[in-house]
Amino acid sequence: VGNSSVLACPFKSNITMVTWKISPNVGGPCTLGYRADTNKTDRTNCSDSMNWKFTPDCNPALEIRQVRIAHEGNYTCEVVATEGNFHKTYNLTVLVPPRLTLYCDDHSNPVCKAAAGKPAAQISWVLESNSTRKEEVHDNGTVTVLSKFAARSSNVTNTTCIVAHPAGNRSESKAC
Repeated sequence: VGNSSVLACPFKSNITMVTWKISPNVGGPCTLGYRADTNKTDRTNCSDSMNWKFTPDCNPALEIRQVRIAHEGNYTCEVVATEGNFHKTYNLTVLVPPRLTLYCDDHSNPVCKAAAGKPAAQISWVLESNSTRKEEVHDNGTVTVLSKFAARSSNVTNTTCIVAHPAGNRSESKAC
């Protein structure tokens, strides 16, 4: 989320036409097209965040600026050239890094919260413990995960929560 993404399309010499067909998981389809004989590009129902990376005759790659969850879906590039027709399909999945907080509840138990990540984060604790886990799925497809630490001994003063996620791992420590 928030970064730019570039999807490559097969580049061939003597391109006649290039078409990007985009079918997002949410919302309607969009098409970017280019015809070499008229040197014209066309767009239908595409947001301004989607455009050719350079120029379609030199490089038919698609650039998505400021990627959002709404950009998830199938992206197909079709190239028509004198050598034949070529296709490349991508299934774009957007990763959303969770926001990590570690706090103490009313009973002085550490609680680790990985908020609004996509996919759901995995939470573990440095010390051996019993922990309870709850997940809350949000309408936009993100997931908040809560894990409450329950120490096996009463002399635990500092705890470390580790959040594992495909967008990056983080940890935080706290004394409750």
